Amino acid sequence: MLRLTTLVSALALGTAAMASTALAEDITVGVSPGEHGEIMEEVAKVAAPLGLNIEVIEFSDYVVPNQALADGDLDANSFQHRPYLENQMADRGFGLVEVGTTITTPMGIYSDSLTSMDDLPEGAQVAIPNDPTNGGRALLILQDLGIITLTEGTGLVPSPLDVAENPKGLRFLELDAAQLPRTLADADIAIINTNYALASGLSPKDDAIAMEKADSPYVNILVVQEGREAEPWVQTLVEAYHSPEVKAFIDEKYEGAVLTSW
Repeated sequence: MLRLTTLVSALALGTAAMASTALAEDITVGVSPGEHGEIMEEVAKVAAPLGLNIEVIEFSDYVVPNQALADGDLDANSFQHRPYLENQMADRGFGLVEVGTTITTPMGIYSDSLTSMDDLPEGAQVAIPNDPTNGGRALLILQDLGIITLTEGTGLVPSPLDVAENPKGLRFLELDAAQLPRTLADADIAIINTNYALASGLSPKDDAIAMEKADSPYVNILVVQEGREAEPWVQTLVEAYHSPEVKAFIDEKYEGAVLTSW
């Protein structure tokens, strides 16, 4: 009788183990360096006990993570805001879809030579991202500060060609977003995304001489291939991201430089 009971218990344990394995799912999520990667590592810790194993893969630019997702080399990505995704899908025909919001990271203006935007000289060299949405975002910040005026109707993606009034004669240097922190030795100011600022050792709170307004439309998002948004792991990923544990991590680590969307 004891041997039979032992056998039944062993079979039950084996069945439970098989069921647990069946529920587990492995996914890969593409991120950019800095806060997006750091936060996703925390999300992975929360998701693991829920049966979702996340491999976090960092990309050094803003183009490849969407291409990799569209090609099926990633299951999801977490690095971009809505206007950037919309622009990428329009330009490249990607079949991608937003499944949840993540964080807002206000862009900052940094300088090695200035301590205030009031000191911006005539003919200053201004380094901005060279992709349409983040470059446009940088120009909108300058307009909000009253430094330039943009042509009406340019929306969220103006370019330097859309600058209608430029009283200081600013000269715009358009570079890959990841390279902008390196321009501070040469440019008068650089307008840098928070993830690249943090990755280069810059503190938005302590080092930025101006910041984007808090009511920016550039909330960041989780993205998957169109047609996969109803798969069960997607809901688990969003729930893990929106967990109290992840929110507490963000609030403590970034001290207001990164804002949660939930």
